[in-house]
Amino acid sequence: MRIWLDHMLSCGFGVVVDWSRIDKDEYLQAMGRSPFDDSKIHNLLENALTDQIDDPEIFMSGLDASFWFEGFNQYRCFELIE
Repeated sequence: MRIWLDHMLSCGFGVVVDWSRIDKDEYLQAMGRSPFDDSKIHNLLENALTDQIDDPEIFMSGLDASFWFEGFNQYRCFELIE
């Protein structure tokens, strides 16, 4: 879903979320509250937007952060391009 969101934001607004700028615990708490109050998730995402949509480091570190949010951290995409 985070990858889809980045795709929609890049196509529609020329921005993506720099997921490495979002704290995992804050994000998960905000997602849990979002059906009732989505202001926190909006704030977290808005503060992490970047216009660097073609930057491979932003993309790869975003994949890493996305997998880390789900508890998967055995492999890291970003280390592959360094």
